[in-house]
Amino acid sequence: MLKDRYGDVAVTLSAHVAQVEIRRPPNNFFDHALIRDLADALEDLDHERGCRAIVLCSEGKAFCAGANFDNRGPSVIDDSVPRSRNPLYQEAVRLFANTKPVVAAVQGPAIGGGFGLAVFADFRIASPEARFAANFVKIGIHPGFGLTYTLPKLIGQQRAAEMFLTGVRVDGETALQWGLADRLVPLASVRETALAFAASIAENAPLAVQSTRLTLRRHLAGNVQEQTDREGAEQSWLSRTEDNKEGVRAVAERRPGNFQGR
Repeated sequence: MLKDRYGDVAVTLSAHVAQVEIRRPPNNFFDHALIRDLADALEDLDHERGCRAIVLCSEGKAFCAGANFDNRGPSVIDDSVPRSRNPLYQEAVRLFANTKPVVAAVQGPAIGGGFGLAVFADFRIASPEARFAANFVKIGIHPGFGLTYTLPKLIGQQRAAEMFLTGVRVDGETALQWGLADRLVPLASVRETALAFAASIAENAPLAVQSTRLTLRRHLAGNVQEQTDREGAEQSWLSRTEDNKEGVRAVAERRPGNFQGR
């Protein structure tokens, strides 16, 4: 049964479009609980006949600024057993298995795992103030959230490699040029444009929309499962390195990392 609240995730449904809003302002940091709640909400929306499209949005200045490394714990990276299947990524795979189109309204930074969450969506409406970054190497860790599978398919191998290996932040205009964003609109119009975009999907025959989307994405959840197994294994050992500890300190202190390769 559809609820109006799933932990820090609020859900509203109107005119066949659901708004799924993350409410952890201002940065909307993610953890296992947040991704689980998002997966629960989308799973319930899969069974809600009145829902035909979804807008994934957030309250505050950031879409999702990734993990909160000031409060880092096993809910971010489970490094207790090498090559174990990360529980957070199990919830992420549930997200990728959803059946209804998702439009992300990206008003601000989408960083690290938050970038992975934005890329999970079918479409992204962004503002010039949006920032996209796969900054994992800057904290001495391997990319995650299935990005090593999803991002190259979205923007191409070379652009994805540039983002992964440099950790560069891509602004809204560049995101549009690269195909990372589907629309670029003023900050104040991001949510409204995302809702209108979702409505343009919802006005069509819902069974045909879902059938077409399934054809386009039918192997996605399985491929993300395989890739997150790989990502999680690499994150497991890298999270125990001195470089990872230094990277987390460096990001918190807003300076380049002094990495030693150990």
